Amino acid sequence: MYEYGAARLVRAVSAALWAGTLLLTGCQRTPAAPAAPPASAPIPSYGATFLGPGDCAARGQAFREVPCTSERAVAQVSVRSEGARTAGAAGCPLNTDFVLYIGGDGASGYACMRNLEAPHPGDPGMGGGPFTVVGDCVYHAGADQVKETPCDGSGANPPEFKVTSAVPRRPDCPASTALYVELPGGGDGVGCARRL
Repeated sequence: MYEYGAARLVRAVSAALWAGTLLLTGCQRTPAAPAAPPASAPIPSYGATFLGPGDCAARGQAFREVPCTSERAVAQVSVRSEGARTAGAAGCPLNTDFVLYIGGDGASGYACMRNLEAPHPGDPGMGGGPFTVVGDCVYHAGADQVKETPCDGSGANPPEFKVTSAVPRRPDCPASTALYVELPGGGDGVGCARRL
């Protein structure tokens, strides 16, 4: 009789515990699923405009925009001009190494580029860049035409003249001037070059 009563007591206690567990479980608030993070536009690691000022480019079959911290970055945009190419390199700094013309997809224009490392063909005497500046050397490339070449003679064509000064008008050049070279920009528009 005692064993039977004890068994009933154990069953009653177990049932009470089970019912209590159900009640507690039913009253607990179910944790909400974690909220999804808010959708946001991806932040580019470089400029939003293709080859905008300060952006960098990598060479390949075509130039591509890459972060300036990339080991593939070779040149940086100093000035970016939108619109038609008719202006050429107008507005580029005089030390521009090369100009990239950009067209299509509504992004026409040009970017004035400066190499991240030497050589800098846009520097005076280096034989390149879109502009002829004081310190550059040139050679005759045909009737009434001259082209830049490195002053150190390392180019395919040896230097024949060196631009030694810039003046507003031809009569302002020194008597030693052997060649007049058109220079970019406003006031000092004539380069006075001496024969080498």
